[in-house]
Amino acid sequence: EVQLVESGGGLVQPGGSLRLSCAASGFTFDNYAMGWIRQVPGKEREGVSCIRWSGVRTVYADSVKGRFTISRDNAKNTLYLQMNNLKPEDTAMYYCAARGASGYCDGVGASQYNYWGQGTQVTVSS
Repeated sequence: EVQLVESGGGLVQPGGSLRLSCAASGFTFDNYAMGWIRQVPGKEREGVSCIRWSGVRTVYADSVKGRFTISRDNAKNTLYLQMNNLKPEDTAMYYCAARGASGYCDGVGASQYNYWGQGTQVTVSS
């Protein structure tokens, strides 16, 4: 059974940082492209970032480029998202996702993923 468990969310002031983690199990982690997606209630899901199976290539949404960094540790079956210089508009539920069809990213779009975690809430507020 595929499981993706996010952690690391919380309340942070504008300009602060958070590091999200996603522990994966139940599939061959280093065969899958992985990504982060976020959603605000009442709005569509927004792809944030995607990383190739090898970790060599990454892609980011324009809204987070230069502030967020995606990475993975295939030995630990774990995906990360380092978020710096957080803004109130980054407030959302953040989901980890796995792309079963390919080890390569198809942009940052949310529709490319087959498996999803339960999410971790990030709130940026003073």
